[in-house]
Amino acid sequence: MDLVEATREDVESLAEYWYALATGMEPYDDLNEIAYDDPEPAEAGFERLLDSEDTTVYLLAVEGTEVGYVLVCEGEHPSRTHSMYLDIVDLYVAPDHRDEGHGSDALDAVERIARGRGVDYVEVSCEWGNDGARRFYEDNGFEPKQVTYTRRVD
Repeated sequence: MDLVEATREDVESLAEYWYALATGMEPYDDLNEIAYDDPEPAEAGFERLLDSEDTTVYLLAVEGTEVGYVLVCEGEHPSRTHSMYLDIVDLYVAPDHRDEGHGSDALDAVERIARGRGVDYVEVSCEWGNDGARRFYEDNGFEPKQVTYTRRVD
């Protein structure tokens, strides 16, 4: 499995992958409700992300076939000893390519990228009620660090 840096030619498929990921998160909380009925509006968001200096979007490719994507964002907590991090914002493997090790391979590739960039750690978050995602990340060496709370503003 290879990470291939996405380009503007990939925006349509990135939006489709994102839409599948996002709609899959809807059942976990009503704050995850998607505002539109197809992936096309997400294309503009990916165009902006591709122009961002601290964000990189990669396609997951297995023998030349796209199987998903990963979006990472570099960040810094300047007051901490371990200040530099790489945040896995999105990781998506298409359903017909799951349970083949591609997600774990993507995490390993992100760790290599992080090491190459000199960052101190990789972080990822998932829905608290998504036991499968939590188990996946823990099985791949991630440890719980903090809990995010939300409060609706009506």
